[in-house]
Amino acid sequence: MPSAFSPARTVVFRLHWALGLTAGLVLALMGLTGALMSYEEAITAFANRDRIQVSVAQDRPPLAPSALAARIEAQLPGQRVSALTLSGDPAQSAVARFARDRAGGRPSPVYADPTEGTVHGPVRLEAFFATVRDLHRWLLLPGEGKGWGRTITGACAIALLVFLGSGLYLRWPGRHRWRVWLRPNLARPGRARWWSLHAVAGTWLLPVYAVSALSGLWWSYDWYRAGATWLLTGQALPARAAERAPGGKPPDGKVPEGTPAIDTAWAEFSATRTASVATLTLPGPEAAAIRIRWYAPDSNLRNEATYDARTGAGLTDKRAADAALGPRLADNMLEVHRGRFFGAPVALLFCLAALALPGFFATGLTLCVLRRRAGRRRVPGRASRSAEASEQG
Repeated sequence: MPSAFSPARTVVFRLHWALGLTAGLVLALMGLTGALMSYEEAITAFANRDRIQVSVAQDRPPLAPSALAARIEAQLPGQRVSALTLSGDPAQSAVARFARDRAGGRPSPVYADPTEGTVHGPVRLEAFFATVRDLHRWLLLPGEGKGWGRTITGACAIALLVFLGSGLYLRWPGRHRWRVWLRPNLARPGRARWWSLHAVAGTWLLPVYAVSALSGLWWSYDWYRAGATWLLTGQALPARAAERAPGGKPPDGKVPEGTPAIDTAWAEFSATRTASVATLTLPGPEAAAIRIRWYAPDSNLRNEATYDARTGAGLTDKRAADAALGPRLADNMLEVHRGRFFGAPVALLFCLAALALPGFFATGLTLCVLRRRAGRRRVPGRASRSAEASEQG
């Protein structure tokens, strides 16, 4: 093991602090926004509780998707429904999302009665969480996912991995008992107390941050996503525009005259699956497939079924319960990133870890300020070596 004053250890120490004072600020912001997004659905549901519930009448079955979309569009002229989110609970409103307008903007989604199509109003906090997502993903910088913002957040995710590796290297318990290494000593005075809190909390949360960083890179770099997909599934990353690519021979199948394909697909889906919530994409004129993403009751894992856009006949049926661990991870990477893939208690831990990121930046900044103050009161060279040695240990 290298000594406390070895060149390698000093370089790692200074790299850790340099990244902490730069990337650490961005990570603190990403942590706050990520914590908000962890419970976006619950917060949005609470804010819209008066619009989510609908009165249930026994003699009113839910409208077919095409009829529901048509009634919503009739109340909102100029807007085209692109997706419907339907709940397995008949007392829950449907959520309609719209295609982009001519200016490139996307109208706010709305709640609607699934049995009458009556629009109850827009989804409250939608604009707020859209801003939070953009801040988390690309810092609200121009270019969105193709601009510098995405590059910066991706680099900061890599910096988080460097933090974990360098912090573990600097803390490796060659000279301490494990209990000292894993339990903060808040009774120590001054800088030692802050260092103990910073280092021990980072040690405990290291696995959480490792999963968050590795899964976050999934959306940062195409090469990373392609490589991770191959490692998890053994297959190349599928073409993202496959659903919109026209052409291909439709499967054979007879459908009732005049029945829209989306209604045929939804009828087949409803007859063979029990979903707590399902999102249907309404195909455009050149679409080759209708996609239905759905969640089984008491499950956070996403399933997906596709149907031919012209006939409504089934094409594919991907169920998380039938897949191996690797494909389940790849298909549910967002849930992995938020911790929900591992269950509700772990999701809460991920949220708390995200909230702790500003604390790591604050304690790191405090340590830097205290170290500089101590250095000015001592011989410069000796003070610097003494401070680094104490904090590396």
